[in-house]
Amino acid sequence: MSNYYTKPYKKRNYKPFIWIVSIILIGAIAVLSRLPGVENFDAFDITILPLMNAIFNSFTFIFLVLALIMIKKGNVDGHMKMIYAALTTTTFFLVTYVTFHFLAPSTPYGGEGILRPIYFFVLITHIVLAAGIVPLVLISVTRAWNRNVELHRKIARITMPLWLYVAFTGVLVYILIRPYY
Repeated sequence: MSNYYTKPYKKRNYKPFIWIVSIILIGAIAVLSRLPGVENFDAFDITILPLMNAIFNSFTFIFLVLALIMIKKGNVDGHMKMIYAALTTTTFFLVTYVTFHFLAPSTPYGGEGILRPIYFFVLITHIVLAAGIVPLVLISVTRAWNRNVELHRKIARITMPLWLYVAFTGVLVYILIRPYY
């Protein structure tokens, strides 16, 4: 067992932080999805950013799987390190995602046949769950910080599979739309 639980700590109210961060992130992404992109931007090839998004999502997925394995084995310290690694790669993803959607117009999907409905199903579920995962992750992490172990476990059982799905489908969306950038 980790010595994390034996260190002194002060319980904090993270609800305002969770609300503010969630509203700002979800709101910014919603606004960016409606913007036309920056005309004549040529400082660098922005088509590299979706690839970076997929790479960051891949690492997030791997870190989350490792975090799950570690907590199942009772390795709380390792679990926390993997969650922090997943939070880091998710943050990098958000930076490259927001940058791309600020600079580039929306890319339409050009596929046909059976892949078209599959793509839109994956995309829509990804978008909806990605918006919901923001507060869920923040609540899960802050409950752990406050050492509310039972409440953390309760919400983490919902957060973990959804976060895994969002990370995995982020990569899948990239693979499906990559030919149309």
